[in-house]
Amino acid sequence: MAYGPPPSPGPGQQPGQQQAPWQQPGSMWQQPQQPPPPQQQPGGMGWQQPPQPQGGGTVQMPEQQFGQQFGQQGPVSNDERTWSLMAYVGQFLVGAIAPAVVYLGKARTPFVRKHAVQGLNMALAAIAVWIVGGLLSLAVDVLIWVPLLFTAVVMFFLVYAGRAANRGEFRRVPAVVAWPLLKK
Repeated sequence: MAYGPPPSPGPGQQPGQQQAPWQQPGSMWQQPQQPPPPQQQPGGMGWQQPPQPQGGGTVQMPEQQFGQQFGQQGPVSNDERTWSLMAYVGQFLVGAIAPAVVYLGKARTPFVRKHAVQGLNMALAAIAVWIVGGLLSLAVDVLIWVPLLFTAVVMFFLVYAGRAANRGEFRRVPAVVAWPLLKK
């Protein structure tokens, strides 16, 4: 039920004739206001950019924060992200060879180096657990579950760190999974 006077007629309407609900001002059916079209510069030199907000500062993306934190100039490039990601994803295919290739061949920037070292530490820890766990399982059969569970945890953290590398960030993996054998 509506309270108050009936709506007034809109432009071009006769008194007593009501507007459709989508034509009433303030109605949820009303079309949103369109932004003004871009302005062309005088002289036909192209289109103007919309005015930038006056805040005095710039917003930094996560990769810019990483670059400034570790002494790198500018944002993390796509090439650096790809090689950092390969230090983790490559372990699903070739084990410790992938982070070793990234560390020895492509770790020219601090971003790639940190990811390559962490990936290589994870791979070396997995190899050590499999060797020790395999030998101990010869004596006690139940211990074969230790390397299998450790491998599942390593795979989880490979995905966790790989996603961060792909976004241009660095996520530290717990020392239980990535033994700090190599320094970053």
